[in-house]
Amino acid sequence: MQVSKKLVNSVPHCVDDALSGIVSCHPSVRMLQGHRVVVRADLDQIKGKVALLSGGGSGHEPAHAGYVGKGMLTGAIAGAIFTSPPVGSILAAIRAVAQAGSVGTLLIVKNYTGDRLNFGLALERARADGIDVQMVIIADDCAFTAQKKAGRRGLCGTVLIHKIAGALAEAGKSLEEIICQVTAMLGVIGTMGVSLSPCSVPGSGPAFHLSPDELELGLGIHGEAGIRRMKMMSADAVVKLMIDHMTDPSNESHLRFNPGVRLVLVVNNLGGLSFLEMEVVANSAVQYLEDRGAVIERVMMGPFMTALEMAGVSLTLMQVDEELLKLFDAETTAVAWPNVAKIRVTGQSRSISTPEEEPEVENSQGTEGFPFLSSQALKQVLEQVCSTLLSLQEELNELDRAAGDGDCGSTHTRAAQAIQEWIRERPLPSQPGPLLTALAKILLERMGGSSGALYSLFLTAAAQPLQSYNDPVAWVSAMDAGIEAMKRYGGADAGDRTMPKNSMPSNHQERMQCKCWRRL
Repeated sequence: MQVSKKLVNSVPHCVDDALSGIVSCHPSVRMLQGHRVVVRADLDQIKGKVALLSGGGSGHEPAHAGYVGKGMLTGAIAGAIFTSPPVGSILAAIRAVAQAGSVGTLLIVKNYTGDRLNFGLALERARADGIDVQMVIIADDCAFTAQKKAGRRGLCGTVLIHKIAGALAEAGKSLEEIICQVTAMLGVIGTMGVSLSPCSVPGSGPAFHLSPDELELGLGIHGEAGIRRMKMMSADAVVKLMIDHMTDPSNESHLRFNPGVRLVLVVNNLGGLSFLEMEVVANSAVQYLEDRGAVIERVMMGPFMTALEMAGVSLTLMQVDEELLKLFDAETTAVAWPNVAKIRVTGQSRSISTPEEEPEVENSQGTEGFPFLSSQALKQVLEQVCSTLLSLQEELNELDRAAGDGDCGSTHTRAAQAIQEWIRERPLPSQPGPLLTALAKILLERMGGSSGALYSLFLTAAAQPLQSYNDPVAWVSAMDAGIEAMKRYGGADAGDRTMPKNSMPSNHQERMQCKCWRRL
């Protein structure tokens, strides 16, 4: 089995180093000595309020330590990678917040057997010490149509529980009030994930195998099996499949969905998906939910509950009312909570009008703008240049392959064809300034690549001296203006080339200079 590469100092100490990295970078949190526990630096501020503790195995960063802060968790307990934290560390965290003056502690635990057992045992021992401790189990997984004996798994919806419970605790609500609100929330939150690749524990190989053309639907954040494997499909199709499954009434784990439902949407990166893919998925989710009649109040997009480097995404939907939305919007200092705009997503305009360009003035053909060249002669010049470029397409491509990507001739062919179409469809502008401006626009839009921008820049700058006066001497100023513009923005100077002089054989240099460009 091939071991996956990880940028760590050592496998046994990678969790400790990661937690040290959090407290090193964020003075708002501290480590509890002797334990993998991160707590608020201002523990004195929780006096008279309920403390919130959560945690679980590491490998889900930024969960859970990233959610420690005012308005969210009081502390987070970390286990080894994908392993429940030890009872001793959980108990130490409970005692630390009790000593700081909390008026009760709520343990927020994802529904995994190890977490339930270890957090439960710590709770019982704390109660034996006279500490008021309660526990809620988070189970937001919508994957399985039939309830397993262990129940639904705890996934990214846990982060939303941290936020709502944290806002309630910061507002001074009692332990019983917070438990009541959180329990009600469990019925309005659902999550489902999809993966394109496995995750791998440091020091080990991939947790499972997926073929290059496969994806897995409904898997867990530790790599647990999903509901089925499927062939790759578009982002739109994957998102539709996930949301339809989550909201299917025949699914015992479904999330109720009616037109007009108000939602918070979380698009969660499972660790290895690119930002580009995340934005595509987020757009698909917003569009599909709105097409089904949902009102999306807020959207969070990013890594919130990951599975190491798993290339995948989960969608979490939370139904909200005004009270729940206010709690969601409440301020927090937790470093991993995003800066979510307090603006409804649905109903907002998603584009602004593009400024209209000045309409092109159709100039009649004439010679007054070109006293030294007739309109027909000008057309013939442009046609000759275009024809020559078209005849050199393959030769220019071949020369470009020696030092580039081999598309020089193809790029110039696009330009020549665009100019030919233009001069055959309409009269040429009668003034040289508008003519060069028009050519610059055509090349920028149709030629593409760096060449299109370079030629367009030259022509745009060259057109300026020809706007107000027109004689043969003005063309000298126009050429100078175009060259200066290319030097200013392109970084080149006299004697430079777009490729190093020694980057291609000398015979190619000679051919470029003599055989092609002199013909133009």
